[in-house]
Order: sequence, then C-alpha cells, then structure tokens
Amino acid sequence: AARMSARGALRAGAGLVTLATPRNALAVNASALTAVMVQAADTVVEFAGLLADKRLNSCVIGPGAGVGARTCDFVLTALAAKRHIVLDADALTSFADAPDRLFEAIRLSVDQQIVLTPHEGEFPRLFSDISNKHPLRSKLERVRAAAERCSAVVLLKGPDTVVASPDGRATIATNAPPWLATAGAGDVLSGMIAGMMAQGAPAFEAASIGVWMHGEAAREAGPGLIAEDLPETLPAVFRRLYDSFGIAY
Repeated sequence: AARMSARGALRAGAGLVTLATPRNALAVNASALTAVMVQAADTVVEFAGLLADKRLNSCVIGPGAGVGARTCDFVLTALAAKRHIVLDADALTSFADAPDRLFEAIRLSVDQQIVLTPHEGEFPRLFSDISNKHPLRSKLERVRAAAERCSAVVLLKGPDTVVASPDGRATIATNAPPWLATAGAGDVLSGMIAGMMAQGAPAFEAASIGVWMHGEAAREAGPGLIAEDLPETLPAVFRRLYDSFGIAY
C-alpha cells in the first residue's frame, strides 16, 4: 500500500519521494522501488528526523501503517513538523476512539494543507455523529459537515467521490469507471494528492485535481485495471491535458 502511494506521488509530479518504512521491511521495499528513496523510521524520533529534511514538504500517512498508538504519534509528529498531510486508511482508523484529538491537532496546524480521504467504511469511525444523527443527509451534505467539523478538506471516496473544504466549497467527481473499484486504488490516490500539494497546490484543489486525474488514469488503463497500473497511465493523462490547452512539452 505504501509503495503504491509513493508511486502515485512520484507520477503526479513530486520531484523527490521517500518511503518511510520499518527497518525489518527496508530491504523488501528497497528491492521493489527504484526512483523512490527508502528510509527506515521505526520510531517517532526517527520519523521526526526524516521530516527535518525541509525538501519533504508533504506526506501521506496511513497506507500500510497499521492501526494503533504508533500511527497516531506519527500523524501528530507530522502535524507538529508543519508538513502538508494526506491522512488515509490506518491513519484515520487509529483515531476512531478519539477523533477530537486529531481534529484539535488539525485546528492548531495553521497554514498547513491537510486532506482526509476516508471511504464509506472509514467515514463513520471519525464522524459517527454526522453519519448516525443525520442518516438521511446526502453525501454532499455529510462531507461538507465533516470538513467543517475537522477543519480540513475531506474526500469521501466512491463512484461519486465528494471533496469538501471547511469553507463550504465542494466538488463531485463523476468520471470514475467501474473498474476503478479495485484494491489499492485509494492508496495511489492519496499519493497523487500529496504529490500535488508538494508542488504548491492548496489542499482542496489538490484533492479535486487528484480525484479527477485518478478517474482519467483508470479510463486510460481500461477494463482489467489493477492499482499498480494507475501511476503508469498518468503520463498519458498529463499529455492529453497539455495538448488540450496547447502547452508544449
């Protein structure tokens, strides 16, 4: 999961991507990656040391991270380091028992771009009051309420992925083909969004662009898609965009 996210960030345009990995998985990850750097980070101290590199201005936490206190500590460390962050998968579930702890840390993170990318199963773990108190709310209404609640951009995945900002702006992506519903596709998406933020895109725009390009990459790959195909079809999507706007490359 983490490797797919890293590839997504690299193909989305991030100039340098480093995968933070447990030391006992270092060799496995290094052998499977070439353009992506790999560095051991077993502890919060080691992770903080990695983030001391100012070139690493954006990060994804969650894919393959494991659920528990360690992942919570990694998230809080990244927020304290003033990095732009995409929180996905295990990073969201790790705060299921104390979502307000995460939301308060986000509120204190001034001038940081932060995106939460739950699917329908993860969303109620952080926003149970929104899901349970208003079960008849539309998906758009739920995501807008969640974004306001946590003070971050929220992206609720699905065939009609909704992205909402705390200020009320929202986008709905309808270009996802059915074959995009495959394991690991969300990991690639989280990396793509982080890659956009690494290049200076604000959180709402990065998430909205990332979702659209994610769908277009899946269309480019066609039926039979597996998640590993998505980063490899992104160059074709970029070329199509450049051509449509008459941009030379």
